Amino acid sequence: MEYLELQLPENVQKIITTLQMYGYEAYAVGGCVRDSLLNRTPGDWDIATSAMPGETKSLFDKTFDTGIEHGTVTVVFGREGYEVTTYRIDGEYTDSRHPREVTFTRSLKEDLLRRDFTINAMAYNDKDGLIDIIGGKEDLQRKCIRCVGNAKERFSEDALRILRGVRFAAQLGFDISEDTKEGMRELAPTLRNISAERIQVELVKMLTSDRPELLKMAWELKITQIFLPEFDRMMETIQETPHHMYNVGEHTLHAMKNVRADKILRLTMLLHDTGKPALKTMDANGVAHFKKHAAESEKIAGRVLKRLKFDNDTLRKVTKLVKYHDYRMEATEKNVRRAMNIIGEELFPYYMEVRRADVLAQSLYKREEKIQNLDEIEELYRKIVALGQCVSLKTLAVNGSDLIAAGMKPGKKIGEKLEELLELVIDDPDMNTKEKLFQYLG
Repeated sequence: MEYLELQLPENVQKIITTLQMYGYEAYAVGGCVRDSLLNRTPGDWDIATSAMPGETKSLFDKTFDTGIEHGTVTVVFGREGYEVTTYRIDGEYTDSRHPREVTFTRSLKEDLLRRDFTINAMAYNDKDGLIDIIGGKEDLQRKCIRCVGNAKERFSEDALRILRGVRFAAQLGFDISEDTKEGMRELAPTLRNISAERIQVELVKMLTSDRPELLKMAWELKITQIFLPEFDRMMETIQETPHHMYNVGEHTLHAMKNVRADKILRLTMLLHDTGKPALKTMDANGVAHFKKHAAESEKIAGRVLKRLKFDNDTLRKVTKLVKYHDYRMEATEKNVRRAMNIIGEELFPYYMEVRRADVLAQSLYKREEKIQNLDEIEELYRKIVALGQCVSLKTLAVNGSDLIAAGMKPGKKIGEKLEELLELVIDDPDMNTKEKLFQYLG
């Protein structure tokens, strides 16, 4: 035990003090203690106690059963809920995820010894200070992810911990101890037992961390083979072309690092070249080509995102950006307006970020002119937005009702005519007035 003062939120303090007042032990535990020691703001605060679930419920006005069978009760203050869990020992794990049964215990030590990593197995309250029986604080200082006890046992209990370990390393900038890595490699196949939704959550957290390139470590440990074999194929595909200096997988890792930590952008960069392995051809000069890879990547990205149970909005945005990630144009106003129409006004700024990240992950060959082209496109884009020029039907000066009022019959022809007028306006923004458009229609 080490006396160390951490800043507990008022309500957490209140819960701990109330439980202590009635003779029970209570501590803040896990991630919130880890983050506090790292001077990071905890996302939530978990409390562990020697009180049984019913005993906890009897001490607070408003509670509800969150996971009562696992000893968790949520204590509510105002709009905030805090999970309070009885110390427990997990029984046998049969599905690589959940214990068949849990046994409640009055011992904090037994509760800490069942946890995943040492840095998540510390407890704290103001009375006793930091309780760290497994060297979690030392591992924090060493920047090391290490399992509590035997790594293979921990991972055979819950396979998701394999992915969580890599995710923590990515988020915290830590290394993973060798025995923990060995356990990950050996137990990686058991990730097949984990639901796609759970894997998705960990993958997104890893990709939107400061070190998305740690996906390479997941590949080295044969983890991606289980849930993202497309990445393994990219890591095995060399790009013999002057435009590239990395294989497809390494290029992908660099491209992810080149965009801000946004879910849509990072997923786009992860999947933008998934079509390359299948479409690679070599010409007589030994130069590789990947013709039409963007369309193939769009299909594969859709399959991956569906398999990992991503929502439809993410699926729509990412697949569209993947489809157009290689859409190139000469920097003219007309070209930029047309691209904004094709890609969509909402996604066009993302498309610009995607293009830039892609170019910066390529070789230095023609890089300056590629970047100059993007700078010019961006400047034109800003000008078009500032002038409020029309690039879609929603800002066209004429709508379907106007055409019907002018004597056109309702039906398919209305849509076709509006598209024709939009094409006209994209070519010449000055045409976007009712008067000029009706004049054109004669």
